Amino acid sequence: MRTTPAKLLILSAFVLVILVEARTVLAFFGIELTPLETVLIGSGVIGALLIWAVWPIGSDPSD
Repeated sequence: MRTTPAKLLILSAFVLVILVEARTVLAFFGIELTPLETVLIGSGVIGALLIWAVWPIGSDPSD
C-alpha cells in the first residue's frame, strides 16, 4: 500500500470538499452539474485514488 489508511481517508474527504466547491464555482459560470453527476465524478476520482493506493510499488506490468 502506498499510503496509510488515515491519509487515504483524509484525501477522500479532501476530494469531496473540492467537488462540492467546484460545483459551486461552476454554477457562477452558468455550468450546472446535477448531484448525480457530482456523485459519479466523485466515485470515479475516489476509485482512482483507491486503485493508486493499493497498487504495489514498483510492480512490473509485464508480470
